[in-house]
Amino acid sequence: MGTIGPEFGMTDSKRIIEAISAKCCIEVTYNRMRMKIAPHILYTKHGDLFLDAVVTEREGRALGGPKLGTFKVAGLQIVGLTSIPFRPLPSFEPNDQKYLETTPFLVERG
Repeated sequence: MGTIGPEFGMTDSKRIIEAISAKCCIEVTYNRMRMKIAPHILYTKHGDLFLDAVVTEREGRALGGPKLGTFKVAGLQIVGLTSIPFRPLPSFEPNDQKYLETTPFLVERG
């Protein structure tokens, strides 16, 4: 399963929301590193947009145990949406304190 590619005129946040809704991974570059991530929640903090996601692949290599990481959206270069589905991390807690002051868009369980 590969990258679907960027859609003309679609902003990064809209593509992130689309990926969260479809529960599909995104191929990104972050800190000059190519990875595939499973986006779980898009939120703002101190006026900046952030994404919490699970890195499923880094530089073409699958990773061990899943772990939720935080990415500043301004630093993400979205290569494209993929056709790779994901299941939300069972330990993902949308009511976590760090999301309380924000307006999140989050993955639905199930």
